[in-house]
Amino acid sequence: MLFSRFKTHLPTPEEALKGRPERDFTVPDRHTVLGNPLLGPYPDGLEIADFGLGCFWGAERKFWQTDGVWTTLVGYQGGHTPNPTYEEVCSGHTGHTEAVRVVFDPAVVPYTALLKLFWESHDPTQGFRQGNDVGTQYRSAVYTHSPAQQQAAEASRDAYRTVLHSSGYADPTTEILPATPRPFYPAEAYHQQYLEKNPAGYCGIGGTGVSCPVGVVKADD
Repeated sequence: MLFSRFKTHLPTPEEALKGRPERDFTVPDRHTVLGNPLLGPYPDGLEIADFGLGCFWGAERKFWQTDGVWTTLVGYQGGHTPNPTYEEVCSGHTGHTEAVRVVFDPAVVPYTALLKLFWESHDPTQGFRQGNDVGTQYRSAVYTHSPAQQQAAEASRDAYRTVLHSSGYADPTTEILPATPRPFYPAEAYHQQYLEKNPAGYCGIGGTGVSCPVGVVKADD
């Protein structure tokens, strides 16, 4: 199953694994580094951003090291299978991508700054892969939580497309879609803050070296 055609083909809802009504594992209560709750409740005034940029181990660390980020957690998003397992996602039969949920204080770090970090931390032009990591679960994605986030994400993609072209890269293949109909399913405990627990662990995150413009559009609620 791990080497089927679904590694580079998104399944339809009919083709996807059926999943389960509830996850069959426990998610840790608090962030290993930041000490704040992973699943909430979150303090008033904080916002949520969801990003897919390849293997979520290294991607999560990029965000938890950012000032103004209150907590982060990794999970699965953008597919059809409810409450999937890591093995199911890696099979390509769920349609999910590996995602990082970022809970942040917009008074300290604006959403546009998180978008800049997102674009510059991976190669968004590779489709269903990041470097040697191949599969639909490694695709580039932004799942937005407001019309303002959607507008900001699309504007940043368009701006980054221009500078990517000038550096010889193709168009971004990043999907930018509302998060509301695309639930975020937290990953298993051992994936949360993986590189803090395993400092020598694998990290496949790597950008293009092309700087992303910022301040294209203001993301307000």
